Formats: sequence, C-alpha cells, structure tokens
Amino acid sequence: MKLVRYGAEGAEKPGMMVGDTLHDLSGVVDDIAGDVLSDAGLARLRALAPSDLPVVAGNPRLGPCVGSIGKMLCIGLNYSDHAAEAGMPIPEHPILFMKATSAIVGPNDDVMIPRGSTNTDWEVELGVVIGTRAKHVSAAQALDHVAGYCIVNDVSERHYQTGLTGQWTKGKSCDTFGPTGPWLVTRDAVPDPQALDMWLDVNGERRQTGSTATMIFTVAQIIEHLSGLMTLHPGDVISTGTPPGVGMGMKPHPVYLQAGDVMELGIAGLGKQRQALVQED
Repeated sequence: MKLVRYGAEGAEKPGMMVGDTLHDLSGVVDDIAGDVLSDAGLARLRALAPSDLPVVAGNPRLGPCVGSIGKMLCIGLNYSDHAAEAGMPIPEHPILFMKATSAIVGPNDDVMIPRGSTNTDWEVELGVVIGTRAKHVSAAQALDHVAGYCIVNDVSERHYQTGLTGQWTKGKSCDTFGPTGPWLVTRDAVPDPQALDMWLDVNGERRQTGSTATMIFTVAQIIEHLSGLMTLHPGDVISTGTPPGVGMGMKPHPVYLQAGDVMELGIAGLGKQRQALVQED
C-alpha cells in the first residue's frame, strides 16, 4: 500500500496510490499520521475498496508522505564505503544527529541553497517511519514497530556541518533540506529493507549507486539502539544513511550543488524524487 499527502504546502490531504491513480482518503482519515500509522490503522485503510474512494484529478503537488513528524533522526556514516570516502573510521555504534522538522518538504519541492553557502551536497537515504511506540525493543522485534518506508534526501551543507563550531545538525537542518516521499510504502510491501537498490543523479549524471544491503547497522539494529535511548513515537522518521558518491567525496576535488542544478533520486519500490536547486535571497 502506498500512502501519500497531496495539495498545497501546509494544507495537504491524505491519499492512496493505486497503480498510477491517486485516490482521496480525506473522507476516511484526517492525515497520514498518528494512530493511522499503527497496524490497526493501516489494516483499516488496506480493507478499503479503491473504487469507493474519490479519484484525484490532475497532477497535484505531493507533500511529505507523513504528517506531524515529531522528530527526524538521522544515522551518519552507515555505509562502509561512504565512511571511507569521507575519511572517517567505521563507527562502533550508530552515529546519531537530528534534522529539524522545519527542513522537511515534499519530494519534488525546490531545495534552497542557503545564503552564502558554497558546500551544499546530496544524500539519497532510506527513510523508516515508526508506526507504533517503541521503547527498549530488541532487533528481533524492531520491524514490528515500523509503519513503512520512504525516500529521504538528506541534503547537507558541509561547511555548516563540519566547519562551524557545534554538531552536524547545523549543516543538516537548513530550510528545505529534508525532501521526504513521494509516498509511504507500508511494511508488508517491503519484504526486506536490507535489499533495496538506490541511486541519485545530478543534472542527469549518476552520482550515487548503492544498496541497503551494505549498511553497517541494519534498520532493525538502528531501531533497537535508538529505542534504548529514547521513545520512538508514531510518525517519527529515521533516515538511515547514504551510500558513496556524495559531492564531498568526489575526486580530485569536491563538487557541490549550485542554483539551477536538478537532483533526481530513487529507491527500488519506493518511487523517486526530483528537486531543482534555487538560491536563497
């Protein structure tokens, strides 16, 4: 099942994709959020007959596929080959940083290069959406707490991330730095989150090619670790790291995004995103 949120920014409605057809769910649920993400909530939606749901005409904007995201938790250096290109050692435990929820935008919204930035970079990542409260869960039980999966572009400003005093969050939380979607693919439709191919292009040129099979810490291990530190709530999103090919790691010198560039990215079974780069005034 593919769940979406569509419409103007801040006024998105819930929807369901059936094939290439978007159906409206606003007569059934208020949003793709909260209890709707529980096993019972998703079972209710799964039981609906698409023919009974209104068809949404045209090609509306898609918003972030999850509403009312409480926190976006991000895992750094979670692919061994990406750690190598960054010149960083393999972490012993998942590296955690936060991305401000104000950074989250739709999958095809413009991405804004911050004023004065010269080091804005791309990162295709698997997003994990929590469906039921998780606290001190084991890796064996972890995926039972997942509502589904989506694409996240963990856009990063590298100078802000590493050159300004503080934590990575500074370079990860600029406005528009969290495109999320296009849709939430429910857990039952993703048999193995560790077997998903992923890619990212800049201006039609392939930059990243990878697979979740090469994660250092699996989705289940990440949830086990994080739920031992804090309670994970329905609608929380975990962005699980990126494969190699980011601009920071390009040889012989880094290559960063500029206004007018276009990013396209995708993960097998989870759709794709497209963002144009614009300069902040």
